[in-house]
Amino acid sequence: MESLFVLRGRLQELYARNSKIIDKAIQFVLALVTFYLINHNIGFMKMAASPAATVALAVICTFLPMVMTVIAATVLILAHTFSVSLATFAVTAIVFLVMYIFYFRLTPKMTLIVLLTPIAFAFKIPYVIPVAFGLVSAPVSLVAVACGTAVFYMLKYVKSTAAVIEGSGAKGLMTQISAYAKQVFQSKEMWIVIVAFIICFFVVYTLRRQSMDHAWKIAVVAGAVVDVVVIAAGDIALGVHTSYGILIVGSIAAVIIGLVLEFFFFSVDYARSESLQYEDDEYYYFVKAIPKISVATPEKTVKRINERQETEIIDTEEVRRKARRGGTVSKKAPSGKEASRKAPAASGKKPAPRKGPSAKGRVIGNTEQILLTQSMKKDLNLDKE
Repeated sequence: MESLFVLRGRLQELYARNSKIIDKAIQFVLALVTFYLINHNIGFMKMAASPAATVALAVICTFLPMVMTVIAATVLILAHTFSVSLATFAVTAIVFLVMYIFYFRLTPKMTLIVLLTPIAFAFKIPYVIPVAFGLVSAPVSLVAVACGTAVFYMLKYVKSTAAVIEGSGAKGLMTQISAYAKQVFQSKEMWIVIVAFIICFFVVYTLRRQSMDHAWKIAVVAGAVVDVVVIAAGDIALGVHTSYGILIVGSIAAVIIGLVLEFFFFSVDYARSESLQYEDDEYYYFVKAIPKISVATPEKTVKRINERQETEIIDTEEVRRKARRGGTVSKKAPSGKEASRKAPAASGKKPAPRKGPSAKGRVIGNTEQILLTQSMKKDLNLDKE
């Protein structure tokens, strides 16, 4: 478990060092996935649905505020619905206008929720949204969740009825508008999901604010169970068919995501919790203090050895023999200069004059050699012999 906390600390340090780059990368991925899902589901305008246009639009939105991604997605949806029919375009524009009135009025900074909600529906895990944002957000975020849910079901209806609407042509415009608006606003499945999300959100939000131990874990599990119960009860009461396999898998995914969020945002040690009581002139205070779990990230130290140390090998037997003869200690193999210096003396020829060290240097060298000989005799116990 400690290794997980070390990993969390390193990830937090990595994000702190590169927060701008990571934020822009996340923004690009969100924009790309959003535009791809729109073009894949209702890509009636071929020019706007091309891969090049999708990538180019995502790149442009990456360097703009995230709210511009929502506006660009709205314009893209309206362009595709206009290619289907004028009635579809008119109703979609009215729905977006109503949503924008509430959105910009109440939750202008919650663009991430608006984008993630339809994406979660597309990946068959929409039940993650109320659990996740019930843990880390405020109740006002339900406006953004409801807007994202309505957009998904509206696009779903446009995709399923596009062929019928295109075949009817411009005749019966008011009839088309009435039928489309009725289908969008009277969708039983959409309202069941919205009500389930609202109830789940408040259950998670209320429980995770309690002072009981493991409040976040209890809130996550309770929210997932409430989602399943409310949607199943609504399906039975209103006769709407929902895939229970997707419902169960989505609820399990919601629990996993909730536990991951707890690990990163609310990791505490309940074993060391304390209950405190104090007062001032007007109030008594009862406080439960729970310490956070923090593990110091180990730092790696690297030692570099730049110099290679060489060991000089001395033949002890040769030292003994020369010490007995009263000679001096030399290395096992004389160097090339010393051999060339001795060669002329052995042949009896007078060596050629050469530049050598001064008399002072020769005296110092002989002194060092005598001291080395005496120290070696003492170390090898030859002085007694």
